[in-house]
Formats: sequence, C-alpha cells, structure tokens
Amino acid sequence: MDLLQAMLLGLVQGLTEFLPVSSSGHLVLVQALLDVGEEGVLFEVVLHVATLGSVLLFYRKRVVELVLGVLRGQSAAWHYAAKLGVATLPAVALVLVAGDFLEAQFESARVAASGLLATGAILWTTRRTLPHAAAPMPTYTAALLIGCAQALAILPGISRSGATVAAALALGVAPAAAAEFSFLLSVVAISGAAVRMLPDLGSVEAAASASLLAGGAIALASGVAAIWAFVRLLRTGAFYAFAWYVWPVGLFALLLL
Repeated sequence: MDLLQAMLLGLVQGLTEFLPVSSSGHLVLVQALLDVGEEGVLFEVVLHVATLGSVLLFYRKRVVELVLGVLRGQSAAWHYAAKLGVATLPAVALVLVAGDFLEAQFESARVAASGLLATGAILWTTRRTLPHAAAPMPTYTAALLIGCAQALAILPGISRSGATVAAALALGVAPAAAAEFSFLLSVVAISGAAVRMLPDLGSVEAAASASLLAGGAIALASGVAAIWAFVRLLRTGAFYAFAWYVWPVGLFALLLL
C-alpha cells in the first residue's frame, strides 16, 4: 500500500466510522474499487486506535468526569458505566457465536452494498422518532436494546453510529444524550476490535511507517470533524438526510461491483 492509498483509507475510516454511513461498508467498497485488497492487520489496528482517539478527544470532559466519578464511587457514574457494559454484551455474544461467519461477510462487496441500503432505511425512521425523544439518558433496558442494534452493525454496510442512535431515539433518548451514549459505547467496541487483532500482528510484515502515520493522523482528524458534524445534524433534526447518501451508494455498488 502506498502513501496516497493509506491517506485515502484513513480519511474514509475517520469520516465513516462516526457519520451514519458505515465505515466497514465504505472500506470494503473502496478497497474493491481501488483493487487494494485488505489493508493489513497492522494498518487496521492503527486506524482503530486513531478513531478511538477521536472519541476521547471530542468527549474528553465527559470521559474524565466518568472515570473520576467511578473512582470516587459516585452512583451516577457507576450506573452510566454499567449501562455501557450492558450495551456491549450483545455484540460480544454475537462475535463469540458467529465470529467466523461475520468475518466472511467482509469479503463481499455485495453484502456491504446491501447493508448500506438497510442503513438508509434505519436512518429514515428518525424523521418520526427524533422530535419526540427527550429522556436525558437510556434505561438499562434501552441500553440492552441499543447494544442489540450495535451487534447488528457488525455486518458490513450497517452503520454502528446510525443503528445505535436510531435505536436510542426510538426508545425516547434525547438526541445529544443518544449521540453521547453511542460514541462512548464505541470506545468499548473499537478497543475490543483493536485488541482482537493484536494476536495477528506477529505474522504481519512491518509496514512503511510513513503510510501508517499518515493514515492514522488523517483518521484521527477526520474522526473529530465527523463527530462534530454528526452531533450538529442531530440538533438540527436533519439526521435522516444521510439516507439520501447511503441509498445511491448502495445501489451504485450493487450495480457495478
């Protein structure tokens, strides 16, 4: 992989990891279009760590508040952390039961394209649910159901942020609170994905450091920008408009790939 390809994949990862358009689906499609092939385990880990850094930067005050609250034994912080844990369980269970099947789906551009069409339908539902969502945070039951939406988003083309926020809005969680819960939940999900890849690093040839650094830096910067845009669109009520992007992309991919 050359420097330009690494930078392009870093930009795609950073923007699409947090915008409701599916990073996995876009990476599969971009690799197919460029005939790049898999970008390698080491590069994937770098991109995951970079996008994790985006969340920690954007929500740094909230993360510090939660960590200090947990350490000090504050009930609200413990409950919020517990809800993040509950929401993580469905995805962990699904990976343990069907991990090989899910991994195989990433080899198919058709699956990714179909997932993008499904993402558009999920986003479209927020036209009705967003105006009525007002709860300051999810309940434990809502957290579990949001976690089920995250598990569904393991499939390529299904947006993790789109599915989890749409689920939260449908369950009555206010837009800003839904976005915060979704992105803080992604800290666990992205960390888990990176850790899962670590055992494979021993068999990976050392990649060019310039490509790794460039891809990671662009993923980090574009990730912060994507989270900012995501939250802003939620506040304006235009979140559903991303459906008009993912539907044409999905159809284009089905026709050409």
